[in-house]
Amino acid sequence: MTTLSETAMPWAAKYPPDIDWHTKVSDEPMPAVLDRQAAKDGSRNCINFLGRISSYGEVAKFSDRMAKGLQALGVGKGDRVGLFLPNTPYAVIAFYGVLKAGGIVVNFNPLYADEEVRKQIDDSGVKIMITLDLKMMLPKLQRMLGRPPLEKIVVCSMSAALPFPQSQLFRVFKRSEIASVPNDDQVVSYESVTENDGDYVRPEIDSRKDIAVLQYTGGTTGLPKGAMLTHANIAINARQVSLWDGEPSDYQERVLGVLPLFHVFAMTVVMNASIVVGAEMILLPRFDVITTLKTIQKNKPTQFPGVPTLFNAIDQEPTADKYDLSSINICISGGAPLPVKIKQAFENRTGCKLVEGYGLSECSPVAACNPVEGLNKEGGIGLPLPETKIEIRALDDPDKIMPSGESGEVCVVGPQVMAGYWNRPDETARTIRNDRLHTGDIGYMDEDGFTFIIDRLKDMIICSGYNVYPRTIEEAIYRHPAVAEVTVVGIPDDYRGEAPKAFIRLKDDHDLEVDDLKAFLKDKISPIEMPQEVEFRDELPKTMIGKLSKKELVAEEHQKRAVPAS
Repeated sequence: MTTLSETAMPWAAKYPPDIDWHTKVSDEPMPAVLDRQAAKDGSRNCINFLGRISSYGEVAKFSDRMAKGLQALGVGKGDRVGLFLPNTPYAVIAFYGVLKAGGIVVNFNPLYADEEVRKQIDDSGVKIMITLDLKMMLPKLQRMLGRPPLEKIVVCSMSAALPFPQSQLFRVFKRSEIASVPNDDQVVSYESVTENDGDYVRPEIDSRKDIAVLQYTGGTTGLPKGAMLTHANIAINARQVSLWDGEPSDYQERVLGVLPLFHVFAMTVVMNASIVVGAEMILLPRFDVITTLKTIQKNKPTQFPGVPTLFNAIDQEPTADKYDLSSINICISGGAPLPVKIKQAFENRTGCKLVEGYGLSECSPVAACNPVEGLNKEGGIGLPLPETKIEIRALDDPDKIMPSGESGEVCVVGPQVMAGYWNRPDETARTIRNDRLHTGDIGYMDEDGFTFIIDRLKDMIICSGYNVYPRTIEEAIYRHPAVAEVTVVGIPDDYRGEAPKAFIRLKDDHDLEVDDLKAFLKDKISPIEMPQEVEFRDELPKTMIGKLSKKELVAEEHQKRAVPAS
């Protein structure tokens, strides 16, 4: 049996010279980091939300008040508090307030349907939810009141988060979007919760054992599960990301937060990593390509974490060249594979370095990234972060580590790996074995220690007994100049068992025939990889953070054929 201790770390020779892989990253909880930044310079900009500035001192103070207010509502150590919030200052204050109170943050997507919200509330045991006074959010949660575990809703005012005069204009011109807030014991205002001196009771926190966040994920087996992220998990991962970005410049770093903070990628790379280095977060409540371009020109962010579809939208925006995007130095792409064509087009347009990283909720989430400086291999996820090891294990023998260049399951060992799944010991045992996280991704590691993801194990298509990887087909299709977006899934096939089908969105004012596409692909993929079917659509389904989603398309195809989806 091959063990990790018996194998070399091939990435050591190619590691960025100014980063020490052996760095022992501090596990000091994030609330202490926020308080230290506030004590160092409380006047420094922490959040810029549509022009309203919140300083580090203000964010620390109101998170203290939130902590005391939550404790007064009965929140104690280990109690779960749900955040049902888009990107606003409240999202940051509530996150840190819950942790200071000793509670566990449970992130919710505000766009979830009622049934999805109810299931997550029931599974996590959330007793308090924090949300906005908007009709698209508050009534959804009010329908959840009346039976355990949910006891109270804390309501934040959207207009109060906006700068003057937008706050007054919102009350007048958007009043149809504002929900009626009852005055009772079950629904309380943010103001009433934070009207105190902030002298909360400091809980005793064991950073390595106590849970800070329940991050719900489909994980490696499909059904939503709460990944238990400890205080150490999230604090260490934020510091790992900050180390990877290099020492902050003499001027204040500014991080553009378009990705939603309720998603684990933005939670760490936008929010917590910014707090670690004292950066300013420029928050937008949602992604709109023109608004994003205007914000970059006006507020001059130096970092822009995103997913491939965001960078692709900017690549395709015909007016993008009218905006000054030169302030951006670093863009980290995560959440989905970054097609080489998108990376090259974005770098050519902006002049910044766009590097692909890799992670998953179970890793808090970042496990690897291409170096910002030095060797950067297109199509790969880069090198493991400090103190993190990546192994490629044989699919048919998890005790065997695959040699360089041979594919297997990507496994991660590191201090950012979750404690397990909430109330799911069997799932935890299947996913974490011998302290290594089995990701469910298929990939290989080259001789320099760079890892390349071939595809998700669950997305792999078995054609006549051969493994066909959708990402390989997607990369080839993206090379056609008429293609804007593409997703490839497996569909049932009587002869081959499964066959690839491509769903394509074309660029505006472009046409493409199926036969022409197949002719284009003939010398780029093998005959067994050639899509059996091609369907052109005006839009392709996306997840809450804007990455292309396959599950809806798979469900559609199985329903057409009356085959139960796995």
